[in-house]
Amino acid sequence: MAVDADVLIDWFDTHGRDLPWREPECSAWGVLVSEIMLQQTPVARVQPIWLEWMARWPVPSALAAETTGEVVRAWGKLGYPRRALRLHAAATVIAAEHGDVVPSDVDTLLALPGIGAYTARAVAAFAYGKRAPVVDTNVRRVVARAVHGVGDAGPASNTRDMADVEALLPAEDAPAAKLSAALMELGALICTARAPRCADCPVYDTCTWQHNGRPEYAGPAKPVQKFAGTDRQVRGLLLDVLRGSEGPVEKARLDIVWHEAGQRDRCLDSLLVDGLLEQTDSGLFALPGEH
Repeated sequence: MAVDADVLIDWFDTHGRDLPWREPECSAWGVLVSEIMLQQTPVARVQPIWLEWMARWPVPSALAAETTGEVVRAWGKLGYPRRALRLHAAATVIAAEHGDVVPSDVDTLLALPGIGAYTARAVAAFAYGKRAPVVDTNVRRVVARAVHGVGDAGPASNTRDMADVEALLPAEDAPAAKLSAALMELGALICTARAPRCADCPVYDTCTWQHNGRPEYAGPAKPVQKFAGTDRQVRGLLLDVLRGSEGPVEKARLDIVWHEAGQRDRCLDSLLVDGLLEQTDSGLFALPGEH
């Protein structure tokens, strides 16, 4: 069985979500920012922050001229704030070395700081309409079911996963790029992990998983990401104090956000190491560049 590209593209043209980074007038910079923000973060949380960023920093040079502290503050509650530093670093290189225009070539994109295999191919496909296999969790699940007939994708394999998607893409750039977006949208809206809406699926008739009787996923158990009580939560609470302050703060202001001193100090140290906080000569703490 194979995915019918024309059928899926027609479905996407009708049912794809109306998202601002999909608008024809959206720049490649807007697409790049959206792709970084959308990593492990739901669309509903990303959209208002993305709109704020595009209004404030419509081109890479505008972001590059900003302090990293203000960039971390503007990242808000999106989580995984090192992404903000990576975007700032990428913007700096784009402004200085690429004429303030996001590159269109996958290899050139990969050479930018903080840009990995997924993001480079997503920008090439979604910003420039190029043929490039774009593989995220949703795409892997669609391919696992529709092509391989299993309940979910097993452990990720960059080489195998990209080869699977490569085989599905039309030869021409434009439909290949559209199919990449359609596969991702199908996984996000219809072919979901817990409650797939198979009756609404445009490739239901040719889905190998359906033909196999929808077998349960029998592969290795996937780790469940917790948040409460984790270092991620504590790091977020510490950053919240600095985002809400107008300057450096004393350690006592940070100490009150988490009861367990050992974990709190470990997280504070990791934020310093990651460059998300800085310590002044007088022992105060601040967002980077804000003291």
